[in-house]
Amino acid sequence: MFSQYIDSPLGPVHIVASASGISAISFVTTRLTAEQPSALTALAAQQLSAYFDGTLSHFSLPLAASGTVFQQQVWQELCAIPFGQTCSYADIARGINNVKAVRAVGAANGRNPVAIVVPCHRVIGANGTLTGYAGGLDKKDWLLKHEQRQKALFG
Repeated sequence: MFSQYIDSPLGPVHIVASASGISAISFVTTRLTAEQPSALTALAAQQLSAYFDGTLSHFSLPLAASGTVFQQQVWQELCAIPFGQTCSYADIARGINNVKAVRAVGAANGRNPVAIVVPCHRVIGANGTLTGYAGGLDKKDWLLKHEQRQKALFG
């Protein structure tokens, strides 16, 4: 396993990769492990920095997050949410052709190990309110506002 940290406007971000792809991206409070970067973690760091700088709206990274088949389906559907837009858990459930799985979609969303790149922060409650986010609702709010600002500036 390889790992690398970047500084972001929201604090340190930890990137973890295997030889085949990015397996985790998470917000951390402190840098707990020594860095062992790879070409993949460096590429992710570069793209995340560009995202935070407002110059990147679409990630192009090989992903290798582990999860169940259902979780993988949900995470893939999350990647289809356009930059600067939001949707509900019910929208994701419809997108994977499993309309009754709204709660399971919420659980899979909460277990997404690849923050930002797999944009679980773009999922909000059906009534338009912010719902849980592993990084904290303050970070979710910042990410959504950041994307909306960038979308307004650059279309």
